[in-house]
Amino acid sequence: MYRTHNCGELRISNQHNRVTLAGWVQRSRDLGGMTFVDLRDRYGITQLVFNMESDAALCEQARKLGREDVIQIEGEVFERSSKNKNIPTGEVEVIVTKLSLLNEAKTPPFTIEAETDGGEDLRMKYRYLDLRRPPLQANLKLRHKASIETRKYLDSLDFLEIETPYLIKSTPEGARDFVVPSRMNPNQFYALPQSPQTFKQLLMVSGYDRYYQIVKCFRDEDLRADRQPEFTQIDCEMAFVDQEDILRNFEGLVRHLFREVKGVELPEFKRMDYATAMEKYGSDKPDLRFGMEFVNLNDHAKNKGFKIFDEAEVVLGICVAGGAAYSRKELDAFTNFVKRPQVGAKGMVYVKYNEDETVKSSVDKFYTEEDLKVWLQASGAKPGDALFVLSGDLNSTRKQLNELRLHVAETQGLKDKNVFVPLWVTDFPLLEWDEESERFHAMHHPFTSPKAEDIGKMESAPGEIRANAYDMVINGVEVGGGSIRIHDRELQSKMFDLLGFSKEEAQQQFGFLMGAFEYGAPPHGGIAFGFDRLCALLGGYDNIRDFIAFPKNNAGRDVMIDAPDKLDSEQLKELYIDLVEKA
Repeated sequence: MYRTHNCGELRISNQHNRVTLAGWVQRSRDLGGMTFVDLRDRYGITQLVFNMESDAALCEQARKLGREDVIQIEGEVFERSSKNKNIPTGEVEVIVTKLSLLNEAKTPPFTIEAETDGGEDLRMKYRYLDLRRPPLQANLKLRHKASIETRKYLDSLDFLEIETPYLIKSTPEGARDFVVPSRMNPNQFYALPQSPQTFKQLLMVSGYDRYYQIVKCFRDEDLRADRQPEFTQIDCEMAFVDQEDILRNFEGLVRHLFREVKGVELPEFKRMDYATAMEKYGSDKPDLRFGMEFVNLNDHAKNKGFKIFDEAEVVLGICVAGGAAYSRKELDAFTNFVKRPQVGAKGMVYVKYNEDETVKSSVDKFYTEEDLKVWLQASGAKPGDALFVLSGDLNSTRKQLNELRLHVAETQGLKDKNVFVPLWVTDFPLLEWDEESERFHAMHHPFTSPKAEDIGKMESAPGEIRANAYDMVINGVEVGGGSIRIHDRELQSKMFDLLGFSKEEAQQQFGFLMGAFEYGAPPHGGIAFGFDRLCALLGGYDNIRDFIAFPKNNAGRDVMIDAPDKLDSEQLKELYIDLVEKA
């Protein structure tokens, strides 16, 4: 056998045991008469000892080992004289009597250690080496644990894990599809699923009552740290439920995951409707680990002769605790932040409420100290605080102030990764107007049910309809979202009308689902969690790539295998695809 134990297994109780180990050379230290080698596998590290006095030839063989060489050793376990309390095997070492080089390794392009000298691009190219590092191994172990605990919890509630197809039909709603040409059906294409949405609804029509799947999904969209072209969802659906049933069951799932995977008991899940979230925080996924709620200053700041505020639709501010201590340089840095193209504000007004209760602002010549103290009072500011103010049209100003709020929190160290504040955001708008296409789009998807009390507005005021939809947010991260679905053909048909589908288009795209509704569809609803994002949150990371074994880069490329890649002419011919390369 290659090994009797792994490299993280030996303890003081194994003293004087004869063992065989195999793994990678982490590092070696030549001390003249003795050579020490740290042997690593996914389970841990064991120190090996080669003694020149007892076996000079073996010691010389050990001295020639390079980093990442794959070796096998035989030897005897002894108590270490100099113990290492930082590793579980740190009380013992193995005195080696036999060494076999199983595979010699080239010098790796970066150090295979927790703190590496390799940049992200280099590590992505050699991902198989990066995955040997302890942080990546810990992350993938956490992901494994989260998937096991998800299955355990959902199984305890009688959910069935059912697979749905990966080759489906393209639909016009949502993000762009990845498409797959069909060789057997010339000039026709499958799409890779953005979610199993219609299939899980059909499973409810089929009577399976409770479904889940930890499933790959695909979206051809622009990427960033928390997005990948292929990603994993915990996808769930339930029949004969209302919104409260969904929230209760899946709040339980997330509590279970935090308890079992991270050892954390989550506090009470707050509830907030979409309109309140936008009014107080300018975001439908507010981070509630800190305050800085928006304050509307229209009644106090407008019509005082300051043209910028007078012409604005809204004047909004946030109270920054301790902000009176900011220097002019620091205040200018905040102003420059909001003027960045990614934020888009034209500037920022500040009001400092000094400890001696005097007031200093960037608009002193337009407002008296009494005027500014009214602003401060409205914001709840105390001596030592400051007020940061932005203005403009409502939607843009809310977004800009949200960015500023998050940036201030970052600079003040308020985003504690060990504090978790979960939140349900409810009552989203059912529809959002798109100026470019001049029609409504579904804010979630076309199968989301409107609130029962708003159905009457479908013809008279469609923009005011609230959706029976909900998102779970933790620390400003949307970890999951879902809705109660439409289960009535007539209501679903009205929804397609609102979205600008002709009867023919609706039938062509979703006729199978509409037909299924005619055969006894139960009331049903569900939710999907971004599993990669949830794992990153559990692990204390911002970047989901650290929890995916083989992720894509920001250009959607796998630089390790160099994908995507061109097909040769014969493959294209078989698929009836004629590509003419541009000069």
